[in-house]
Amino acid sequence: DHLFKKLSVFRMDAIKYFKKKNSMDKVNVLKYISNTYVNLYRINDMYDYFYDRLAYSTKSIDDFNLTYIDHGVVAITTPKQFKPNSPSKYVHHEKMFEEYKDYMNWLWQINVLTAADLNRIVSQANEVGIINIAEAHYNSQLTRIADEIYSSEKNIKIVLLAGPSSSGKTTTAKKLDIYLRSKGFITHSIELDNYYKDLDKRALDENGKPDFESIAAIDTDLFNKNLTDLLAGKEVNLPIYNFVTGKREYKKNILQLGERDIIIIEGLHALNEELTKTISKNKKYKIYISPLTQINIDKHNFINPEIVRKLRRIVRDSKTRGYDARSTLRRWVDIETGEEENILKFQDTADKIINSSLVYEVGVLKTYVEPLLFNVNEDDPEYSEAIGLINFLRNFLPIPSDDVPADSILREFIGGSCFKK
Repeated sequence: DHLFKKLSVFRMDAIKYFKKKNSMDKVNVLKYISNTYVNLYRINDMYDYFYDRLAYSTKSIDDFNLTYIDHGVVAITTPKQFKPNSPSKYVHHEKMFEEYKDYMNWLWQINVLTAADLNRIVSQANEVGIINIAEAHYNSQLTRIADEIYSSEKNIKIVLLAGPSSSGKTTTAKKLDIYLRSKGFITHSIELDNYYKDLDKRALDENGKPDFESIAAIDTDLFNKNLTDLLAGKEVNLPIYNFVTGKREYKKNILQLGERDIIIIEGLHALNEELTKTISKNKKYKIYISPLTQINIDKHNFINPEIVRKLRRIVRDSKTRGYDARSTLRRWVDIETGEEENILKFQDTADKIINSSLVYEVGVLKTYVEPLLFNVNEDDPEYSEAIGLINFLRNFLPIPSDDVPADSILREFIGGSCFKK
């Protein structure tokens, strides 16, 4: 039951202290914070900087799991917000773990490991360079996938893409379409939304409303029949779902596949085998996408990728749906619950993992999301979380969006994308 004591300290005094302790990661991050005072936490005779609140004492966090993986890596799992009664068990995902290691090695290569490293680049007016490097790294993943599909001995005809909210699925699907076309493929996109069951045949969720989230809402039998017919070279009249009437309609949306044709399917249930149960695995290529990791603030302040997805979602919800930050934060637990059930448990079935993290993106997102977070009122239940995100953003210098390419996945959230829906 060791207490965490919060102290408000003059920033320059904090910098002097950490210099004396040779904690240069702390010195460098505090250098770019404009606040006159910063919060430090003391436990016994140790002081440290954390951007967000700590628990009252060590007794408050006695429920967690430690799992040794390999190469000195230890996973810490704690109770989730929507499962508060016990810590989740660590489940090893080898492909995800390897992608995480590859990305961390790449960050070492470009020497951008912390917020201070990024801030140094921005303060030297070199942000265009890091933007271009990050975009090239992301694009290289799509190049490898297109090459793999092109040179595969399998007769791949269907590419399936899924990932949690705000991973950049839409832009990635559209860019992958271009990369595949450059290999001579003729691409077609099929939207899962058009295979929703008619509203009067839809099961109800726990709130008594028509279910749009579970795979039971999709007419998987019709979907599989259409895919089977397409792969057999038949003409298929694809349905279009009318969200006003709640029914599927047919308007001569005819598709027939040739030898070089390939279908791209992006959606919530794309990795669920139930969706394409009648299709041979040799004809399918599955992709899981998510911003898997980010640079850290310093050695003791890890950035959970969920934070980045949350910031992306707040900005997009505001721009395209008119939602305020409070509304997005309020729905996040439901979003997480749906992802746990419909997406995350299928990630190991993917042939390839795409890491959609952009090393510079928090600096750009800051200019859009910070004003939205300040609009959360003190008496709102989401206020504490909003303040935590504001404190997180203070560790990053703002980056103007002018030089973000029009085909960047970041444009899916901040606007200005060259890809039209």
